Amino acid sequence: MSKDPQPGQSLFSQIDVSQIGAQKPKATLHPRAVGPEPEHTRLLRDILAAQDRQNELLEELVAQVGAAQRQRASELGQWKEANPHLARACRQAAESLSRVQTEFLTTLTEEIRETQESLMDGEFMLNEFVDRFGPRLAHLNGVLQVLSQLSAAPDSAGAPNLP
Repeated sequence: MSKDPQPGQSLFSQIDVSQIGAQKPKATLHPRAVGPEPEHTRLLRDILAAQDRQNELLEELVAQVGAAQRQRASELGQWKEANPHLARACRQAAESLSRVQTEFLTTLTEEIRETQESLMDGEFMLNEFVDRFGPRLAHLNGVLQVLSQLSAAPDSAGAPNLP
C-alpha cells in the first residue's frame, strides 16, 4: 500500500508556463516535492496509458464490426436487387407471420396469466411451460428475422413493384 502524504506535502503541482526564444509556450509541471515521482502520479499515468490503449482497441473493434455490417448490408442489397420478386414475397410472408406471432404471444400471455401461481410454485409446471412455448417462440422469431432481413423495403408510394 502507499504511504500517507506528509502533512506539509501537497497533492497538487505548480504549472510554469514560460516562453523560450521564438518557440510556443510550453506548460511544464514541477512537483513541489523534489525527488522521485510520487506514487499516486505514477499510478495516474499508468491508468491514463491503460485507458488510451483500451480506447485504441475499442476503435479497432468498432471499425471491424462496422466493416462487417457494411459488407453484410451490401450483400443483402445485392441479393434484393438480384431477386426483387422473392424479396417482395419475403416481405409478405414476414407480415403474415408477424400476425401469427402476435396471436401466439396473446395465447402465451393468457396462459401465463391463468397459471401464474402454479408456474411460481412448481418447477415441473415451469419446465412444462418452457418446453411447450420456448422452442416454438425461438424458431418463430428466427424465421421472422430471416424473412425481415431478406424482404424488400415497402414502397414509399404504396404502389406494388411488379417483377
